[in-house]
Amino acid sequence: MTSTGRPAARNRGPRQDAVRNRNKLLDAVGAILESEPASVSMPLVARRAGLSTATAYRYFSTLEELISAYVYSTIVELRNFSHDCPRTGTALFEAVAAERVRLVRRHGAATVQVRSRQGFLARLHAQDEVITAVRDIWERPIRAVLRQLDLADEHFDHALFLYNIMFDPRDILDLLATDLAEETVVRRLTRAYYGALRGWVAGES
Repeated sequence: MTSTGRPAARNRGPRQDAVRNRNKLLDAVGAILESEPASVSMPLVARRAGLSTATAYRYFSTLEELISAYVYSTIVELRNFSHDCPRTGTALFEAVAAERVRLVRRHGAATVQVRSRQGFLARLHAQDEVITAVRDIWERPIRAVLRQLDLADEHFDHALFLYNIMFDPRDILDLLATDLAEETVVRRLTRAYYGALRGWVAGES
């Protein structure tokens, strides 16, 4: 109650609506990128989200900004899993790789539409926001693999580069479209990855 005896107004504010509307836009752009990527536009995204185009532009100033936010939101899921995973050594890498494959099955058809044309290492060294988040996901798992395979820690950037090549969502989706089970895809990719790491380092000797 207030001093006047009136019930206190609930302090809802715009925050809950803002979060809800932002999430609606992210869900809508993801669905469009997966099913009809050539038609994606801010008016279409807004309509699918049940919002006006003007409202959509209040949250994201450009379509590119909205798409980047969607891609980043899918990366955050894997980052949270990686940070919380209690495993160590190659078991840690394999657990995060399995979650990566699961999320590609869920989001991959949308995210493959928006991959950058710039090289991975160039984006890594330029501290691109998305690639920095990818590094954050794989820092602990890849360094654990390097230790277990007795490879020098100085190879981390190239190990991350090899991961990006071998766990490309387009290729994971190709594998999932065959008769291979998710577990088989993860097992084969991780074994190939360990072999690629050894081969990369051996090539320097």
